[in-house]
Amino acid sequence: MRVLIVTNMWPTEERPALGSFVRDQVDALRRIDGLDLEVFSFIPTGGVKSYVRAARELRRKHGRDEFDVVHAHYGMTAWCTLVLRGAPRAVTFHGTDLGHPRFGRLSRAVAKWMDLPATASGWLARQPKAGLRGAGDTRRVAVLPTGVNLDRFARTDRRAARERLGLDPAGRYLLFPSDPSRPEKRHDRARALAEAAGATLLTYDATPPSDVPLMINAANAVVVTSEREGFGLAALEALACDVPVLATDVGIAPLALKGVRGTLVAPFDLQRWLAAVKPHLDAPDPRIEGRARAALFDSNRMAMRVFEAYRALTQSES
Repeated sequence: MRVLIVTNMWPTEERPALGSFVRDQVDALRRIDGLDLEVFSFIPTGGVKSYVRAARELRRKHGRDEFDVVHAHYGMTAWCTLVLRGAPRAVTFHGTDLGHPRFGRLSRAVAKWMDLPATASGWLARQPKAGLRGAGDTRRVAVLPTGVNLDRFARTDRRAARERLGLDPAGRYLLFPSDPSRPEKRHDRARALAEAAGATLLTYDATPPSDVPLMINAANAVVVTSEREGFGLAALEALACDVPVLATDVGIAPLALKGVRGTLVAPFDLQRWLAAVKPHLDAPDPRIEGRARAALFDSNRMAMRVFEAYRALTQSES
C-alpha cells in the first residue's frame, strides 16, 4: 500500500519541535510491513496564499503519481490534497485547526470533501463550536491519535535529570509543558499555581526536543492547564515517565488519567489543584505508576489503528 502524507507540521532545523508528533506517527507507520509512505511537508508563511502555493507544488510533484491513500494532517492542509485525484483522502484534525479564529470555519468545511475525516480525540470531535457537527451520530468521524513515543519518554533518575539541566537537585519544580505564548494553553493558570505553591515553573519555551524528557523527569509534577486540547500528548508523556500530572478535563486526559493514583483531572480551580500538587512538591522523588497506562496510547499501537483505517478506505474504494 502506498500512502502520501501531506502536512504543514514537520520538524525543521529552525523549529525542531514542530510537528514532532506527526513525524513519530510516520516513523511508526514505516515500521509496518507492506506500507510505503511518502511525506510532502511545507511550512505555511502568509495565510491562505501559502496553502495555495503548497497545493500547486503538491500537484507539480505528485499530480501524476499513484497512491492508495492521501492523508492530510491539519484542516487547512486537507484543502491542498483536493488537487490530487484517484485516491481516497483522509484528514486528521488536531484541534488548533478546528478552533482557529481565522481558519476554523474553513477547516470544518473541508471535512465534507474527505473520504475519512478524523480527529485526534473523541472529545475534540464533539466540541460544540470547534468540533465536527454530527460526529458519531449523523456523520462518520474516526479517532486517530498520534500517540506517545515510549522510546523517547521513559522514567529516568530525577536528580540526574536536574543536574543535566542545571537545576537545583533539591528544588521544587512544576512543568508547564508548552510554549507560554499559546493562549489556549493558559500559562497564567500554571503561573498562579506555582506561585501559590512556592514552586519554580518550568516551560518548554525554546526547549530542544532532546531536553523534553529530561524536563519531565526533573519536575515534581506536570501541570496541563489548557483551555482545550485536540489530544493532549503532554499528559501521556508524563505518564510514560511515571511523573505526577494534573490536567484539565479536555482532550484525552479524562480517559488517560482515570484511576491513576497521584494524578488529577478536573477543571482548573486554584485551591483544588494546590491541594493536589502539594504532596508531590513535598516529596523528595514523587512518582506514580503511569507507564502501563501510557502504553495503551503508544505511537506504534496508534499507528496500527491508522493503518487499519487506510485498509478500510482502500477496501471501500475497490
